[in-house]
Formats: sequence, structure tokens, C-alpha cells
Amino acid sequence: MPILRNELGDVLRGARLTQGKTLRDVSSDARVSLGYLSEVERGQKEASSELLASICDALDVPMSEVLRDVADRFTVAEALAAAVVPIIPDTVPEYFGSPRRPGVSLLAARR
Repeated sequence: MPILRNELGDVLRGARLTQGKTLRDVSSDARVSLGYLSEVERGQKEASSELLASICDALDVPMSEVLRDVADRFTVAEALAAAVVPIIPDTVPEYFGSPRRPGVSLLAARR
């Protein structure tokens, strides 16, 4: 399952790169340090709602759009996770066709 801060960082980075802006451009406009913005984009720091609003303003992107994009990414991840559920037998003896007795090999147990 994805981590919220990673997905949010990816969406923010994508918006910034799409606009051709540098970290310095956005950090200056959002009034946040360049290093902190970089950590938010890399998913290493959680962005507060105030900071997220400031970054969205600097990118001229509605916060609702950013959050919708993050939600869409979670929807895809959840669908993929649900589709890749391995089937694991609930008991080993049923898998091999006979009960296992302690100290008896599987070949001897089948005789």
C-alpha cells in the first residue's frame, strides 16, 4: 500500500516539473526552505495543511486537484493490491494429501 506523503510528494513534483519550475522557484513563492520542499517532494517530510496550501498557491494548482490526484493514485494502488493476492493453502497436510505424523517422512506417511 502506498504511503500518503510519498504520493503527495510525487504529485507535487509532477505539477512543478510540468510547469518547468525549479525547486528554488516554488520554495521562494511558497516561502518554504528549498531543502524542506525537496524533502516533501521525496516523501521524507509530511506537509501540514498550511504548507500544502502555500505550495499549491505557488504552483497555481487548486489543493482539491492535488488531493484528487493523490486519491486517484491510491485507487489504482488498491486495485492492484486486490488483484495480486496469492492463494496460500490454509494447512500443509491438505496440500500434500495426507496428515503428517511427527518423526515420519512424507514418503513414509503416504504408504
